[in-house]
Parts: sequence; C-alpha cells; structure tokens
Amino acid sequence: MWSSLQRHPSGWLLGVQLLTIVVNPLMENTAAGRAVFGVFGIAVLALALWVINRSQAVNWIAWLLAIPSIAISLAANVGGMTQLVPVAHMLESALYFYTAGALTAYMLADARVSLDELLAAGATFTLLAWAFAFAFSVCQSWYPGSFTAALSTESPRTWMELLFLSFSLLSSVGLSDIVPVTAPARALSMLEMFAGVMYIAVVVSRLIALATLRVRKP
Repeated sequence: MWSSLQRHPSGWLLGVQLLTIVVNPLMENTAAGRAVFGVFGIAVLALALWVINRSQAVNWIAWLLAIPSIAISLAANVGGMTQLVPVAHMLESALYFYTAGALTAYMLADARVSLDELLAAGATFTLLAWAFAFAFSVCQSWYPGSFTAALSTESPRTWMELLFLSFSLLSSVGLSDIVPVTAPARALSMLEMFAGVMYIAVVVSRLIALATLRVRKP
C-alpha cells in the first residue's frame, strides 16, 4: 500500500474523494456522521499535501493553509463550534484551489503521460469541484438565500447539494436543480463554468494528444 501511495498519490487522492461522495449521504444528517465526514475531509487534505509534495509546489504555503484548516474543521465538526464552519470552508477552498493548481503544473511539466498524471487529471477535476463547493458554502453563509432549489426553497442548501451543483457546473452537464439567485453566487457559478471549459480545453486535451502521439510513435 505504501509503495502504491508513493507511485500513485493522485490515484489515492481521487479514490478518497470518490469514497467521500458515496459515504457522505449516509452520515450528513447526524452529528456523529458529520464528525466522521470531517475525518474523511482531513484524510483528503493529508493526501492533497502529499500530492503537492510530489508536484514540487511550495509546501509551506500548503501547510499554512492546511494546519489551521484542519484545526478549525475539527472545532466546527467535532467541537460543535458551528460558527467556525465558514472560516474552515474558506481555508479548505483555498487549499483545494492551490492543490488543483499544483497538480495542473505537475501534469504540464513534461511531454510524457504517466499513469499517475492520468489519475491526476481526475483528481484535479474533483479538487476543483470541492474547492468551488466550499466557496459556495462560504457564499451561502455570507449571503443567506444565495441558492434555491425545487425542494425546501427557503432552506440553506446542504453540503451535498452544493457539491452536486459544483460538479454539474464544472462538467457543464446542466443537470442540477440547485439555482444561484444572488449576484455573488452567480458570479462564482460563472467562474466555475469558465474553469470547467478551460480545464477540458487545456489540460485534458493536452493529455489526450500526448497519449495519442505516444501510441502512434514507432
């Protein structure tokens, strides 16, 4: 397992994030469940730091974001200090954006495509989705009523709803029933749409082109 983590940290990061998507609906409605979900989040952050180290990014910036983020997340999810949730989500959003940028630089650093770089393509997509979902959560805390939906229109959107919206916008599938209704929420949504299109155009298309050239090379 350790050898696999060293060779393919991006794959482990992607796996933990996808596992979190599966597990989160089972635990979102209970205090104990949210605490366990916080542990999953911390695991994702630890893996994110590992990936940053592999991509030769500036590690101290990641630690400056991660250490207070983990501490505040524990205080909010385990200690019951719910007023700290927006601060924790703001730091986590910054860390996920930073990690996505580091992974993008890692994928664009050379002209070959390794298995870990292909896994990094998926991990970067999920990192961006998480980063914007945390940003949506902060927006909702600062501007109540930023997002509405077909059900419980006046209620704050849950984390899973915001993550679902983020994946829908980033992938441009347009399947979400969550609608941004305030100007800040719509601005964030437009930025995510732009990020999703540019990610496909720049990163994914380059990896596909390099992989195709490698296959055709005699």
